[in-house]
Amino acid sequence: MSSDRLIYLPLGGAGEIGMNAYVYGYGKPGKERLILVDLGVAFPDMDTSPGVDLIFADITWLKERADRLEAIFVTHAHEDHVGAVAHCYDALGAPVYARAFTANIARGKMEDQGHSPEAVRTVSAWPEQVTAGPFKVGFLPVSHSIPESAGLVIDTPAGRIVHSGDFKLDPQPVVGEPFDPELWAEVARPGVKALVCDSTNVFSTHPGRSESELAPEITKLVENAAGMVVATTFASNVARVKTLAEAGERAGRSVVLLGRAMRRMIEAAIETGILGDFPRVISAEEAADLPRQNLMLIVTGSQGERRAASAQLARGKYRGLEVKEGDLFLFSSKTIPGNERGVIRVINQFSEKGVDVVDDSTGLYHVSGHANRPDLERIHTLIDPQMIIPMHGEHRHLREHAKLAEAGGRAGIVAVNGMMLDLSGNRPSVAEYIETGRTYLDGATKIGALDGIVRDRIRMALNGHVTVTVILDEEDEPLGEPWCDTIGLPEIGRSRAALVEVLEEDLNQFLMRAEAKTLRDDDRVEEALRRIVRQTAQNEIGKKPEVTVVVSRMR
Repeated sequence: MSSDRLIYLPLGGAGEIGMNAYVYGYGKPGKERLILVDLGVAFPDMDTSPGVDLIFADITWLKERADRLEAIFVTHAHEDHVGAVAHCYDALGAPVYARAFTANIARGKMEDQGHSPEAVRTVSAWPEQVTAGPFKVGFLPVSHSIPESAGLVIDTPAGRIVHSGDFKLDPQPVVGEPFDPELWAEVARPGVKALVCDSTNVFSTHPGRSESELAPEITKLVENAAGMVVATTFASNVARVKTLAEAGERAGRSVVLLGRAMRRMIEAAIETGILGDFPRVISAEEAADLPRQNLMLIVTGSQGERRAASAQLARGKYRGLEVKEGDLFLFSSKTIPGNERGVIRVINQFSEKGVDVVDDSTGLYHVSGHANRPDLERIHTLIDPQMIIPMHGEHRHLREHAKLAEAGGRAGIVAVNGMMLDLSGNRPSVAEYIETGRTYLDGATKIGALDGIVRDRIRMALNGHVTVTVILDEEDEPLGEPWCDTIGLPEIGRSRAALVEVLEEDLNQFLMRAEAKTLRDDDRVEEALRRIVRQTAQNEIGKKPEVTVVVSRMR
């Protein structure tokens, strides 16, 4: 009979940054009891996922085993860790555990999706543990760029696992708990089988910097500004928002928070007791009556999002406020790879208005929320695990982190989404491979990445679209000429004639000489008309558009 095994299976977040979803299981092979750590989202872009609202990990494997899922544990309240919990709750149904701040955010998301907020249960920090089947799970406080982040101490019959979550080693994080090496050492003392660890900053060779280092430079910048100051950062970075607000207050400025996400995060921090001394803020309406030099706006949109407050201010007005020549705009944030174009667009729009834009290129106004390479080495030594499993990173990050583990004399492995590892022995081994992918939230509907819907959108965006309509009578003869409607195509082609007229003429010529057996078969008619449209368009405009053929028959 097969013995019990301990498995680790990333469904998202391993080989990419975002969309985190990590499964742990213990039991007989194929019958393991399971827990899920995090269930987050990634965000779409117009190049690869036009029209999509959110992207989730494909959790089909887990849905098929939902009766074996004991619980969902959420390490912190960033969207790439908690954003999909409410969207997928119907399919999974397991209780959700999180610390108070994260639970507050998660409950709001559950209510937005029509679920009971009581499904989310609040857990205190370590040493409290939650029993979930064969697992006992505790929340180990870590510092990160959002309050009450936690690593997880996962005790199993096969040994202890430490799942780091997103973390940095910050002795003075401004808001939230500082890094406590004695606590981590205490957790490691009984022995740790596996450290499953954040890999985001493995290529950054200098030790990470503290959030508290930023206040003097930000304060100096705000005090020396002549006009209105506008600053943007990640709404979830409560410590940074507080630092910015306090800098405005010290400079004698009234502080305004703009953007729903910004207000929601600050409210959650106050409600859960994390934030007790935030500067007084005023409304946008009150701000409109004050001199510009007396205002400090803290706004959403650090990644150039088109609908966020910063982008709307760059285009014109937002809630009655507008920027003018001589104002200062501060990006107290890092631009996430892939968002550069949106951020540059906003910067140029501000520049055209005569606004002075300050970004993070100097390193004075932003610090990362992730552990750098020396910090990872310190955690490796402190935890001293038998094996290290890199997670939360692109493939290059995972590979480099695995090399770092091996260089320290510990077993390491690159485990990407869908690679199930058996952690039962002294070294991690591949147990099997699971088919994984992405699920798109498209409006109110979830669609598979391989369903072809988004691919068709991309092809239409690249090549345009032609609809061909043809009517055949009772004798299977054309009733009149076919007609075309085009979208996203030039009106005139190489022949200098109207593209629609050239297409319709070629289609009509085909119908006039087509054999009877072809005209009796809708599939043959559609295939032939589609081929003619694509060939004619290629000759006329150098593109082969997507084609929809509508064949109507008189009966």
